Amino acid sequence: MTRRRYDQACSIAGALDRVGERWSMLVVRELLLGPLRFSDLARAVGGAPTDVLTKRLRDLEADRIVHRVELGPPSGVTVYELTELGRGLEGPLLALGRWGLNFYRLEDIVGIGAFSLSGPLKVVLDPPPTLTVALQMRSEGAPTWLRVEAGEVSAGRGELEDPDLVLTGPPAAILLALAPGGDAAPVEIEGDRELLEALRSAADLPERLAEEVAAATSQLSSVPS
Repeated sequence: MTRRRYDQACSIAGALDRVGERWSMLVVRELLLGPLRFSDLARAVGGAPTDVLTKRLRDLEADRIVHRVELGPPSGVTVYELTELGRGLEGPLLALGRWGLNFYRLEDIVGIGAFSLSGPLKVVLDPPPTLTVALQMRSEGAPTWLRVEAGEVSAGRGELEDPDLVLTGPPAAILLALAPGGDAAPVEIEGDRELLEALRSAADLPERLAEEVAAATSQLSSVPS
């Protein structure tokens, strides 16, 4: 399989030569949340053929964007993780995701897997510098977390030691619970509800999508308990 290149004297074209092939940026998206084994990465990116994903990882390794790490005992497995160069794609990827919200529909959230739940929140949250919160999400046996501090949002997979807020439920329900007016979303809530309201206020959505979310949360609130 020949690797296609633009071969232009342009830094944008040069970037696309390295991450513009199908699945490459989705690999980066998932590895921004932490290292993954090949099987977990294949599941997280959502349907990439094994041979294609292998080729993409080989190319990303060749360009020093991704590297393989052998974990010591007791796991003793090989995982893929981003290099420092690869982590430099976080800003452009989040900006692209925010632009992509202009084409997003609320029903698309049903396709978000629990394994990657914290990623979309990094895209939509624009917190004030005064907000500090550690959020733990538990969904379908796949814990993920989100930290907000000094206007910055970090996210990953696994358990936090001492979260301020814990949400438990299906992925789509957790996302709705974090939207303005999301009190009726079917999730379990533990911890500081004032921080939950602060996170809801920090969501920055295009007007059309915000209206869809408001309508959905309003419908949930009108359903008899």
